[in-house]
Amino acid sequence: MTTTTATEPAVGRPAPVHRSGIAATLHDSWVVAKRNLRRMTRIPEIVVFGLMQPVMFVLLFSYVMGGAIQIPGTHASSSAYTQFLMAGIFAQTVTFATAGASAGIAEDMTKGLVDRFRSLPMARSAVLVGRTLADLVQTAFTLLVLAVVALLVGWRIHDGFLPALGGFALLLLLGYAFSWIGALIGLLVRSPEAATSAGLIWLFPLTFISNAFVPITSMPGWLQAAAYWNPFSATVQAARHLFGNQVGPVDPSWPMQHAALVSAGWSVVITVVFSWLAVRKYRKAAG
Repeated sequence: MTTTTATEPAVGRPAPVHRSGIAATLHDSWVVAKRNLRRMTRIPEIVVFGLMQPVMFVLLFSYVMGGAIQIPGTHASSSAYTQFLMAGIFAQTVTFATAGASAGIAEDMTKGLVDRFRSLPMARSAVLVGRTLADLVQTAFTLLVLAVVALLVGWRIHDGFLPALGGFALLLLLGYAFSWIGALIGLLVRSPEAATSAGLIWLFPLTFISNAFVPITSMPGWLQAAAYWNPFSATVQAARHLFGNQVGPVDPSWPMQHAALVSAGWSVVITVVFSWLAVRKYRKAAG
């Protein structure tokens, strides 16, 4: 006699959820993002040392250089310069997070994380999307702490809370766009050390050939055009306007007159181009 035993589903165990397409990619990306966020909480040094540099920039520029740098149309004073400075420091902070993204992805590559993820039924792009989302959360936290420090040294928001939120949103959008550049760099180099250097070296000319620390009109004429169309300059100018921190005469150039539009446009273009390049490179690396 042959006995047939029916297999019943385990009581209390949820049925597996089958996802496909965009829903699967978003779910997998969120899982990877949570993994990276947990790592940040378990290694708090990453967050602490990430905060130290921008805080030192705020204090040094405000108290050491603020009285020596004069904005056109104002008297040289640390108070006026602090209002002018903070949007630039905020923008520098979100873009310098690119180096962390580069080093983190390079470290994951060297430790064989690609091989482990490749064996799982997950979207290939989720590894990079999750990493950049986790970096965005860390950057938002850094901006919050930095804003508190700025308030302590005399910076103020003058045009209301909602416009200020728009300014911070543009800053985070630029930071997210640049994190994709960092992701690509992390995939191209062979070590976390090289990724850190490669992720920072190109940011210094980008941030200093801008309106972050001095007015563009103080630069040589041949350099002003590059500064005006720099995505960093557009974001700084837009943030200054939304924070109500416009100090000195208004710049008449087209990119500065439409800074919010130019900033958002640059961020979208950078995100689309470099996310495509990074995911393409990752898929090749993952086989």
